[in-house]
Amino acid sequence: MIALIMFLVCLVFLAMGYPVAFTFGGVALMFGLYSEGLQLFLLVAERMHSIMTNITLMAVPLFIFMGLILEKAGIAERMLVSMGSLFGHVRGGLAVSTILVGMLLAASTGVVGASVVTMGLIALPVMLKYSYDKQLASGVICASGTLGQIIPPSIILIIMGDVLQRPVGDFYRAAIVPGLLLVVLYIVYCLLLALYKKEVAPPMPRSGASLMTQYVQAFKTIVPALALIMIVLGTVIVGVATPTESAAMGVVGAIILALIGGHFRFSMLHQVAMETTKISAMVFTILAGATFFSMVFTYTGGDEAVEQIMQHIPGGKWGFVVLMMWLIFLLGFFIDFVEIAYIFIPMIAPILSQIGIDPIWFGILVALNLQASFLTPPFGFSLFYLRGVAPSTISTLDIYRGVIPFIFLQLVALVAVMLFPGMITLF
Repeated sequence: MIALIMFLVCLVFLAMGYPVAFTFGGVALMFGLYSEGLQLFLLVAERMHSIMTNITLMAVPLFIFMGLILEKAGIAERMLVSMGSLFGHVRGGLAVSTILVGMLLAASTGVVGASVVTMGLIALPVMLKYSYDKQLASGVICASGTLGQIIPPSIILIIMGDVLQRPVGDFYRAAIVPGLLLVVLYIVYCLLLALYKKEVAPPMPRSGASLMTQYVQAFKTIVPALALIMIVLGTVIVGVATPTESAAMGVVGAIILALIGGHFRFSMLHQVAMETTKISAMVFTILAGATFFSMVFTYTGGDEAVEQIMQHIPGGKWGFVVLMMWLIFLLGFFIDFVEIAYIFIPMIAPILSQIGIDPIWFGILVALNLQASFLTPPFGFSLFYLRGVAPSTISTLDIYRGVIPFIFLQLVALVAVMLFPGMITLF
């Protein structure tokens, strides 16, 4: 009963607009002192120490740092320009270019905010210049910017590895095919829409440069970033390095690329360090509050109550999976992916082995589901990121309408991985 009341009190405070991390941490403190007394502080210290000494979680700020360096060095901008020159003359080609660059950014940064803002500043004006439909342009940028949620080195996959106690490299291998499936779905949708509604995605005029020159320029732009991706992800996937070690190599590689491109500045390094600190502080503050909450929730018998409820869900394994995906999707409308991963998933993680669910498969389903949380109003972060850099000619309603087809495509990919779990074992 105490655990249930604690959960309901958290929901009330969240509805009132209080910050998530401090809400869960503060409510857990009040109920924990009531049920456990001062002994609780010893338990909190142990939990916080385990977070501070978690080697896997060290990869989070390192990948954020790497991604921000690549973004500030202008690598994303050069990739967009090169891709646009190659595919822009095809109907829907600019949208396809944006999706492909979003995929490369996802595989090299994993930072959704940086990807959406970068493409919003660079690709959106070009799309509007060539009379692209405002809703399509907005939807493509928001959706392709969120590919960093599922394509390694995704932050959420690192969190899933920590929460579900499985190697992060296994999650990286399992996420490759679902991530590529999502990219293909986006591209096919844009090309089919441009084919049947020619006015929504007209082609760009061909540039004066020869096709071979354009290919050479694109090759020079994409290969360095692609090499960094292969080194960072390859070392984790084949087991040569841990995620933290590969993230450290990625930081060094990103700095080298910035130096080669002539865009490295100490002022840029300082700015990237400050932004990394802010983002990492947000993530780990939420983690601390969520850990405190889950600890008190467990000590007050909440885990046993949840386990009993889940075991009586009709439909067995599939009933459980469908219900969890539906709940996570609904939570994504209102709560950030970090809170869902650190608060909701630990409640149901012990049940997975009891009903025969592969934690890797379930973690990939969760990651795909949480990707939709970046696009679902009213609190989809990608919508806010794009709104912050979009011109006044694009309304908030245009952005909301533009992402609806891509939310549907994400659900299609989610169902496909759910029905064909063999996808995650192809690599």
